Amino acid sequence: MRGQIVKIISNLYTVQVGQEKIECRARGKFRQDEIVPLVGDYCKIDVENKYILEILPRQNSLSRPAIANVDYTIIMTSVKSPDLSLSLLDKMLSIMVIHNIEPIICFSKLDLLTKPEKKEFKKLQKYYQKIGYKVFLNTDKRKIMKTLKHKLVVITGQTGAGKSTFLNSLNKELHLKTDEISTSLNRGKHTTRHVEIYAIKDFFVADTPGFSSLDFVNVLPEQIRDSFLEFRLSTCGFKDCFHKGETNCSIKEKVQQGLILKSRYDNYLNFINKR
Repeated sequence: MRGQIVKIISNLYTVQVGQEKIECRARGKFRQDEIVPLVGDYCKIDVENKYILEILPRQNSLSRPAIANVDYTIIMTSVKSPDLSLSLLDKMLSIMVIHNIEPIICFSKLDLLTKPEKKEFKKLQKYYQKIGYKVFLNTDKRKIMKTLKHKLVVITGQTGAGKSTFLNSLNKELHLKTDEISTSLNRGKHTTRHVEIYAIKDFFVADTPGFSSLDFVNVLPEQIRDSFLEFRLSTCGFKDCFHKGETNCSIKEKVQQGLILKSRYDNYLNFINKR
């Protein structure tokens, strides 16, 4: 039968098959073949003997935290209190694109902005939408639920950005009291050491310890460059241009013209200079 791994503790794999969860072991040949099952993996299992027989091809995966087949990452982004961090936002967007996981930007706490600040924020929101990202406000509940239906989602963002408040707004039965996802799902704060998938209404959330600490590990500078969607929309006259010190670079020209957001370009330079 076919199922999905929803939890791994030590060498015990919990596989969801329909409405049933079956605790399985992995075949010994997995270790010989250097196959490491991950939470989120679809697999074939021997129900009678409770063994995982085969790991099916993945659409994507992360190594830290170890998870596979993620449909969306929601990047919860506060515009105030805590202050908007475009560096963190752009970093997470870049990492998700590199790993073939579609990011969703969800802005929160717009009610704390002044009218002039809201005007500037609207420009920022339109820019990210224009270059190809899905962008929501945390109040866009119907649109968000429609997008997330039957999908596996991971949520990241600043501490205090409203991750638990967001989940509460989608499912009133949760009654979450903290902004820590692990605590929200009745697990000790900072004590969880494993990845686990939970059903929340009609979509699935992966509780992923350490997800917010993702960094550019084993990532090449050209991968970071190619993860910036607006760079793909522009043709540069130089082959393999990194848009740094090259003269007559069309990307740098567009930054100067205001067609590419300067904060995005500055964050890009910061990311690749740290490699």
